[in-house]
Amino acid sequence: MTDTLQFPPSFTWGVATSSFQIEGAATADGKGPSIWDTFSHTPGKVIDGSNGDVACDHYHRYAEDVGIMADLHVDAYRFSMAWARVQPAGKGAWNEAGFAFYERLLDELDKKNIGAHVTLYHWDLPQALQDEGGWLNRDTAYHFAEYAAEVARRFGNRVKTIATHNEPWCTANLGYGNAQFAPGVADNKQSVQVSHHLLLSHGLAMKAMRGVGSSAQLGIVLNQWTADAATDSQADRDLATWEYARSVQWFMDPIFKGHYPEYALRGHGADAPDVKAGDFDIIRGPIDFLGVNYYFRSFCSAETPPRQAPAALGTTDMGWEIYPQGLTELLVKLKGEYDLPPIYITENGMANPDHELVDGRIADTKRIDYVERHLAALKAAMDQGVDVRGYFLWSLLDNFEWNSGYAKRFGIIHVDYATQKRTPKDSALWYREFIDMQRR
Repeated sequence: MTDTLQFPPSFTWGVATSSFQIEGAATADGKGPSIWDTFSHTPGKVIDGSNGDVACDHYHRYAEDVGIMADLHVDAYRFSMAWARVQPAGKGAWNEAGFAFYERLLDELDKKNIGAHVTLYHWDLPQALQDEGGWLNRDTAYHFAEYAAEVARRFGNRVKTIATHNEPWCTANLGYGNAQFAPGVADNKQSVQVSHHLLLSHGLAMKAMRGVGSSAQLGIVLNQWTADAATDSQADRDLATWEYARSVQWFMDPIFKGHYPEYALRGHGADAPDVKAGDFDIIRGPIDFLGVNYYFRSFCSAETPPRQAPAALGTTDMGWEIYPQGLTELLVKLKGEYDLPPIYITENGMANPDHELVDGRIADTKRIDYVERHLAALKAAMDQGVDVRGYFLWSLLDNFEWNSGYAKRFGIIHVDYATQKRTPKDSALWYREFIDMQRR
């Protein structure tokens, strides 16, 4: 399938991780606690009872991990910074030891000629800010902008891109909507208000980063999907319209159109967010790129129990339907609805139950097939005029998978958590070969 795929010579090929999922070193060198430190240490919150104290110990093994990236022949690495590592309280004093870690990481990436793509926030809010209301407190948006400006001032001329947020939908809906993620709140009204403060913080951070004159391209990363009605019934079609409006359009419309989608506002009713005068002027500031994370479509059934997606290609170990054509459909749909900047596919990948090596290897053929099919779907969207500049495979390493703990493995590099030994899976070797083929 991929033998015939040819991407532009300038196309970026990368891998992605996030700070809390791999760094470990939870209290090292002055790092403050984050909401995920608190959440993962609360009994019953993480399925396997684990936490992120050690994770992949990337804080100490970063040089080895960058060497692995170089061996994969990727030209880009997307990672997030731990806010509480560089500013333990989320405001006030900076932690120079925390910044020094990211300096060392950037130095190592430079040595290997791997471009750095930084995400400022991948869900690990400093606990000190949570104690003052977290993202429900509007002040947090202003603290975030100060943090963003400091990172851009220090590193903005050393990195390719800086994204404000990773998947604010998850922060709002899983962190505050159903309590699945930290900080563990289940309150729809709070969830909706948090989503607005996240968007406000994005806009404030964009303005603050532009104010320090960094050369990095600036944007945001959103998880997105198509919403397909399970049947032609009016109830299913209405549910699909609602799902797309409350998820994709809820974040895209403020950024690109300066307002919330009317259909979703009506659906939220009394839970609609409190929006101050001028907020949308801040939120809709120009962005240099849009990061899109794609894993599955939303299959919308109003029946009880809901009709299940057909999953003709099966499901991942997360139980998510494998639906690569949804990536094509999503990107083409976005192009028709918005005046888009260049796009990066900032996450795409598959959880597989590859826990144990067999004869020294992991033969993850299903993951290879998953990535092949999604790259073909991506190229199909590009052939229809969607401006996509790069692809980041999720994830480089098996890691702490949030409330699933270490039970789910997305990595193309197997991690033995007891010894921290890294072993490339067959998918890693395949990805290297595919990248090499693109450069011939």
